[in-house]
Amino acid sequence: MAELARIQPCLWFDDNAREAMEYYVSVFPNSRIRSIEEYPDEKLDAHFTGMSGKVLNGQFTLNGVDFVCLDGGPLFTFNEAVSFVVSCDGQEEIDRYWEALSHVPEAEQCGWCKDRFGVSWQIIPRNMGELVSSPAAIQVMMQQKKVVIAELESA
Repeated sequence: MAELARIQPCLWFDDNAREAMEYYVSVFPNSRIRSIEEYPDEKLDAHFTGMSGKVLNGQFTLNGVDFVCLDGGPLFTFNEAVSFVVSCDGQEEIDRYWEALSHVPEAEQCGWCKDRFGVSWQIIPRNMGELVSSPAAIQVMMQQKKVVIAELESA
């Protein structure tokens, strides 16, 4: 078995960690759910009332990046202070990930989007730094929701 990364993002979901893992591994290539540990049966421990069968510790890999997750209830929620960058090789790949991950139109800007679970993503071309190397290109990018490479190139 391959050694896991020493630092891994941990995603705290209210109660849909299993659904999120299954969705994410369907979106990204070279991805898999490595393990799911469930909360114990409620009859065994009153501390876990309502959590039986939910994810206590989920481990999954998205295109080579290891993640952990859990169902922790509504105490904490995701926000834009943390996002995951997806570096794409072209417009087709940007379009594919955007279609799969963007579910909150009001959160879209400059290649940033939010998925149906509330997680923020940056769907950008691998050469984004090069594409926005002029003030004109930066101005174009600031007006975009999904990054459109051709618009940046012609700025």
